[in-house]
Amino acid sequence: MLLVLPSPWLRGVFVGICLLAVSTGQVKTRPEQIHVSLSGSSSELVLTWSTFNATDSVVEYGTTSLNLRATGGSSLFVDGGSLHRPQYIHRVSLTGLQAGQRYMYHVGSAVAWSDLFFFTALRSDASWSPRVALFGDMGNENAQSLPRLQSEAQQGMYDAVLHVGDFAYDMNTDDGLVGDEFMRQIEAVAAYVPYMTCVGNHENAYNFSHYKARFSMPGDDGANMFYSFDLGPVHFVGIATEFYFYLQYGLFQVLHQYEWLQRDLEMANQNRAERPWIVTFGHRPMYCSDDDGDDCTHSESITRVGIPYLHLFGLEKLFYDHGVDLELWAHEHSYERFWPVYNEETRNGSTASPYTNPRGPVHIVTGSAGCREGRASFRNESLPFSAFRSNEYGYTRINIFNSSHLYLEQVSDDQGGKVIDHMWIVKDTHGAYP
Repeated sequence: MLLVLPSPWLRGVFVGICLLAVSTGQVKTRPEQIHVSLSGSSSELVLTWSTFNATDSVVEYGTTSLNLRATGGSSLFVDGGSLHRPQYIHRVSLTGLQAGQRYMYHVGSAVAWSDLFFFTALRSDASWSPRVALFGDMGNENAQSLPRLQSEAQQGMYDAVLHVGDFAYDMNTDDGLVGDEFMRQIEAVAAYVPYMTCVGNHENAYNFSHYKARFSMPGDDGANMFYSFDLGPVHFVGIATEFYFYLQYGLFQVLHQYEWLQRDLEMANQNRAERPWIVTFGHRPMYCSDDDGDDCTHSESITRVGIPYLHLFGLEKLFYDHGVDLELWAHEHSYERFWPVYNEETRNGSTASPYTNPRGPVHIVTGSAGCREGRASFRNESLPFSAFRSNEYGYTRINIFNSSHLYLEQVSDDQGGKVIDHMWIVKDTHGAYP
């Protein structure tokens, strides 16, 4: 039967409807929000992305052509808002990667492929010097540090990125549309460099469901909420400080993480001959000198001493007893470097060289990447163990040179990428503090 369209106008409408149908289907199956993460083994990476229709989960990759192929699976994630918007989160593991080799890749399926990206496979041994960018509290509005981070990541300046909580502001807003847009924005960093995360208070909706679904962190114990991984001479430990502040989701989460931390830190100390540095990262700090009344402004901060009144499952003593070298935090929209400290007491190595063989962990707060809430302000008087503070937008870089030397610097985006603070931690030995 021949379909006769009586006029050019109707023919145009017909063609437009057909094109809309095709393009809508392609958009729903086209991969987006692509990001790379470590799996716990340096020779293996996990690629994660989203589509809005069910498709296969395929990665084509290689060093000079897309001659290798890996497959995985997807899970349906439904936002908890009134529209119950669904999307499919895809995960594929790439194994047997050659250290130091640059790979090109795209993700998707036969119905739609992503753009072409690249990454460099990491070494699995401890005898190299990882370079890490870290920050917290980045939104999809006023993400002032993001363009500079995008440029530096694609230039190969970093081996990994740590995002220390608070994403998008918020990922569940507008039935998850804000989260989708944020994940698209960070793709220019996260599709090229392992993007390692921990949860913040802005992810609390629906028991942190967006955070748990959208990221792929190592390990099976913590559902992305707590985990650890090795990178060069460092054992990194990511934690969920929010368990202490959202007890309506269950006290078990606090206990489960604390017991896991005890086991993980004990094993890390047994392995200090190979991985001497232990570095933790979590969202809410133990100490800060901001004037906003947050938990870290109080003498008995919950992150530090544990559940109020009971003082159960506090993290400061646990980290101190296991000789944690460096503790990284965010939440405050500022940067603050502290002298080595334990139990509100300065524990410098010496007056002349406070960070050489310090007698306590070093704390860094770095939550000034930029978001719609703006920057923080400080109290007139800083804490006696606060060494440097700034509320300029920016982010932090760390270079772990070897078993004894770790370098850290703060970049000001307000000043066009100028380094406004830096320090060396020098340790002849690692382990329990005297």
